[in-house]
Amino acid sequence: MSAEATNPEARPEARPELRRRGRTRIDLRRLGRAALLGPTPRDRLPDAIGHVAEAHRAHHPDADLSVLRRAYLLAETSHRGQMRKSGEPYITHPLAVTLILAELGAETTTLTASLLHDTVEDTEVTLDQVRAEFGDEVAFIVDGVTKVEKIDYGAAAEPETFRKMLVATGNDVRVMSIKLADRLHNMRTLGVMRPEKQARIAKVTRDVLIPLAERLGVQALKTELEDLVFAILHPEEYEHTRALIAAHAGEGDPLPGIADSVRAVLRDAGIAAEVQVRPRHFVSVHRVALKRGELRGSDFGRILVLVGENADCYGVLGELHTCFTPVVSEFKDFIAAPKFNLYQSLHTAVATPEGYVAEVIVRTRQMHRVAEAGVVALGNPYATAAAATGTAPATAPATAEAADGDEERVDPTRPGWLARLLDWQRSAPDPDTFWSGLRAELAQDREITVFRADGGTLGLPAGASCIDAAYAQYGEAAHGCIGARVNGRLTSLGARLSDGDTVQLLLAQDSSSGPAADWLDHARTQAARIAISSWLERHPDGPKPTTTPARAPLSVVGARGGGANAVADLPDAPVRLAGCCTPVPPDAVAGFVVRGGAVTVHRVECAAVAQMRSLGRTSVAVHWRATADCRVTLLAESFGRPHLLADLTEAIARQGVEVVSATVEPPVEQRVRHTYTLQLPDAAGLPALMRAMRDVPGVYDVSRA
Repeated sequence: MSAEATNPEARPEARPELRRRGRTRIDLRRLGRAALLGPTPRDRLPDAIGHVAEAHRAHHPDADLSVLRRAYLLAETSHRGQMRKSGEPYITHPLAVTLILAELGAETTTLTASLLHDTVEDTEVTLDQVRAEFGDEVAFIVDGVTKVEKIDYGAAAEPETFRKMLVATGNDVRVMSIKLADRLHNMRTLGVMRPEKQARIAKVTRDVLIPLAERLGVQALKTELEDLVFAILHPEEYEHTRALIAAHAGEGDPLPGIADSVRAVLRDAGIAAEVQVRPRHFVSVHRVALKRGELRGSDFGRILVLVGENADCYGVLGELHTCFTPVVSEFKDFIAAPKFNLYQSLHTAVATPEGYVAEVIVRTRQMHRVAEAGVVALGNPYATAAAATGTAPATAPATAEAADGDEERVDPTRPGWLARLLDWQRSAPDPDTFWSGLRAELAQDREITVFRADGGTLGLPAGASCIDAAYAQYGEAAHGCIGARVNGRLTSLGARLSDGDTVQLLLAQDSSSGPAADWLDHARTQAARIAISSWLERHPDGPKPTTTPARAPLSVVGARGGGANAVADLPDAPVRLAGCCTPVPPDAVAGFVVRGGAVTVHRVECAAVAQMRSLGRTSVAVHWRATADCRVTLLAESFGRPHLLADLTEAIARQGVEVVSATVEPPVEQRVRHTYTLQLPDAAGLPALMRAMRDVPGVYDVSRA
């Protein structure tokens, strides 16, 4: 039974001061007794869910409440006789969970499933009964929230329950919305549990459910869960923070006066706006105290400005920065660049003439609703616009099979983090690996977006490397990744990516290629770490070298002197082409007399030309002979792999080009630099030669010296 609950007044941490300010307090004990008073006339809702109906109608005035009546009657009948550990009738729990969701604006289907969320788990009601009476969609959500049997999974029951819930959330985010509201009510009423059990539940809430609430954008649930966990796991810090807030309440609060000044500024500017003072919750005050040390009066809250349109947000910002002194370092624009959890707002801070610094949040009313309720505010994300109001019957297909045959139902609210979790959980059959990986993945609380070379995007956690991008894009094929370009420049695979980077990943053609053990030092995502670890376990000796047919030995000819087909306008002077830039016809060239009377020929853009002129070297006019042969030095940059040198020289030989000399530098971070001096029968063939060299697997760039 999921009723890990007690009397709300049994513990000071669960007192009303921790609840969201402004929430109407409902006497659930009274409602529970009312639920047992017998049948209700068919023409009205039972009194026990009148508050739910009132909250629901506030967000969805045209909602059909008859389905809620039927769901409540089934839940009350099936739970009748069951009691919570606090002595309350069990029906008070699904009622409280449903009320939380109704206040956030959840649509009718979510509330129906919420009323029934414990029936299949704790009563004789079956999933088939729920499906027959309320449709596939409600049944899918109820099944997603239902725990797996501990008798079947033993110690793995909790991680496997979360895995099941996570997979269901991938098809319907409303599953996790109900779970979050369920945990919030249980955390509110946790007081009679043994301290060690309270701590265990609080740690799971901190490590898993609070990060999920953050990612789904449900700030109203997240902030209260944070405070409840804070009170249990850090009682001394909690008491200190509570004392700070109590002391501040007895002093003069400067924020209402600042809010009045903001109202006056916006009124004079003709901007219609609602200005509120939003007190910080306990954990927020604690964090500010850690950051700033001694708290000022304006640190205990923030000013919220609500407007009608996006453009008004920037109008408000302009007026604030004109009439007050802005704190530039505090400005953040989450409207132009929304957070990955749907959050949009402008954040700034302004200094008043009295010396106070007030943080200000500017958003539209729709942004505010999404900021508080996250995905819950989206209604039914799988219905048409007409059906998303809450009036649609709860019989829409919920599973992928019902909606699109064998196709997975597309969730328009799914950000990259959820897709990543769904991907790597398939590679983590071990419950312990899944549980530890889930906590580690959720601990990464920021998201970045990088662009692929083909124009697509990848959602990655902040701090992700090119290795993470490779596994996110190619899956296990990323074992053969040999390098990457970030924003057009070559970089190591361990390089960290930033938001907005463009990454091009280079894969080896050799199927036997595999990751190095040090890749684990740079991988941040669990999908990458699990894939790399699995490959290393299967290949303890590393990648096996490929066997290739024997190749004929290649002779490397020593460099020959002379200026080839370059002619200097200096009789009898020996001419030689400069090795620094190796000019070829039809390059524009310049000649300079050096020691011994020889003429050295450079391309005119070569840096050595300016140096020669600064040294006062005598310049000599140079032209090309009619003959087409030439000598050139090329630099080939590549990733190291077996037989690379042989493949490169073979590609050169196929072009009918003679290798005069070749140098290979030692590898650095798997990168190898080759220098070739080549004799071409025709200078016109140089572009084709360079293309042929670039086509060799592993070569990422070929340029002239």
